[in-house]
Amino acid sequence: MKSLYIDAKDVFLDTVNAKEYVQSKHTSCIYQSLKDSIIKKPSKIILLYGNSGTGKSMFLNKLYTDISTSQPTFFYKTPILSESEFYQTLAQDLCHTKYCEDLNFTQFVKIIEQTGQKQIPIVLLDEAQLYSETIMEEIRLLSDRQMMKFVITLRKIEKNSIIAQEHFQTRIWKTIKLENTSYSELKIYIQKKLTNANCFDNVKMFTNRAVNKIYKITNGNYRDTNKLLYTLFDLCYHYEKSNRSSSVKTDQISNKVIEMAAIKAGLING
Repeated sequence: MKSLYIDAKDVFLDTVNAKEYVQSKHTSCIYQSLKDSIIKKPSKIILLYGNSGTGKSMFLNKLYTDISTSQPTFFYKTPILSESEFYQTLAQDLCHTKYCEDLNFTQFVKIIEQTGQKQIPIVLLDEAQLYSETIMEEIRLLSDRQMMKFVITLRKIEKNSIIAQEHFQTRIWKTIKLENTSYSELKIYIQKKLTNANCFDNVKMFTNRAVNKIYKITNGNYRDTNKLLYTLFDLCYHYEKSNRSSSVKTDQISNKVIEMAAIKAGLING
């Protein structure tokens, strides 16, 4: 008989997949605002920021999945740090032509102008804090010229960064801050993740007491929650395999077991 814990464990793998997007009332409002802004508003920059594990990459992945079939949309999950490679990649993707030579900003603009665009492309850039100030300034200029719309994510807005400067801020149409989720939404997140994967028997493990313990450890951070629950189900599986399944019942999960998983996951000290 297959263990109840194997599939449940895989539900909490730390991956970014739009199909696994879990929508709460709060995240639904934020996401709809983001989607409406990028589709309906002028060609300015939309900025999405927040600590690691607050869902920035998931939001971009969901946005790309939802709008790429109707609008030219390009998603760059890994920052392209070289300026010439950045423009070469953009030119190839936008114009469907391979450019072998190094490209700079001026050359890229000429290519786009010569090609012509029926629709303004949407460019999604994750982890934008890794881009140089030169590239970020040129992103602003591309937005000024209404050549493309940008949605960029970063962990925080540094006080002395180019993004915080007034001339850059005037090109930002909307700024959205993502924060850790609340206790009630964390419970919904856990339940929906499991039910969406047909792990119905595992849902009842997470009583209010158990979710409260998880929330105290992770502070509502999605990445830490995924890490904790992946480790928790892995721990339950190994207890089951070693004929100690009585220590972990499928209809409840004790705070002690949650703490053990948190220690193993490196979220708290043993």
